[in-house]
Amino acid sequence: MTAEQDSNLDINQGPQEYVAPTTLGQAAEAVADGNATILAGGTDLMLQTAVGHINYRTRLVNIRRVAELRGVSKQDDEIRIGAATTITDIRNDELLSRMAPVLVEAANHFAGSQIRNAATIGGNICNASPAGDTLPALLILDAEVELTCSSAGTLAQRRMPLTDFFTGPGQTAMLANELLSAIVFRIPEHRAEATFIKSGPRPALEISIVSAAISAIRDTNALFHVRLAFGAVAPVPLRATATEAFIEGKTLDDDLIEQAVDILMSEINPIDDVRATAWYRRHLAAVYLRRLLVDEY
Repeated sequence: MTAEQDSNLDINQGPQEYVAPTTLGQAAEAVADGNATILAGGTDLMLQTAVGHINYRTRLVNIRRVAELRGVSKQDDEIRIGAATTITDIRNDELLSRMAPVLVEAANHFAGSQIRNAATIGGNICNASPAGDTLPALLILDAEVELTCSSAGTLAQRRMPLTDFFTGPGQTAMLANELLSAIVFRIPEHRAEATFIKSGPRPALEISIVSAAISAIRDTNALFHVRLAFGAVAPVPLRATATEAFIEGKTLDDDLIEQAVDILMSEINPIDDVRATAWYRRHLAAVYLRRLLVDEY
């Protein structure tokens, strides 16, 4: 799912050991010394190691056979998604279709079928790309990551809000001796409406130029419990909290929407790259916010 750069490694040097655990305990033990690269779908890892953006650590740990890391389940008032659950599994999951359709919608815009069959939601998170397709949807769901480690043969787990997990492009708060075991979020309020949109030459096959997601409860012309997230407009996937706070509880009209756009422009910090200019990304973010809010009222 992820690997961190290590400047002490030769980029042409592969792992010295291969491990394929079948239980979560075995997987946690295999990464306990902090010297492992985790492999799940491999769709990003293979590319990034090939060009030297990521270096293999000594041990390659393939977690695809760990049943505890796969599948979607409902536990009390929460949805739990195993980190090695594939994007195809998310697209086809009946529980998510009912309880969190915005995540299914995001998965429908994720790459092509061959990539979806291999890529995992945990990998998409740990890759920490500002343009990760599932990330705006997970952010508006107030998702948390579950991180697991092994200490003296005992499993220990901690949770962290997804908003705190990303620390920079390709960087996360996960420690070297931890692995991402699950993504967890509360079942959304049944009145909440959520939408995901993405821009690209071929939105289902391309890395997004800009993506956006919104969740809110509509009461007449006002929105409550607003959650707004954007991809590819900042160094990390962005929860636009200042824009959310401005919109919260207010009656929507054209003037208010334009004020919200101005606030969003102060929150984002896009870059120029081969896919788009920063100016164009700002333009698209504004267009998407207007579209999302107009659709809501």
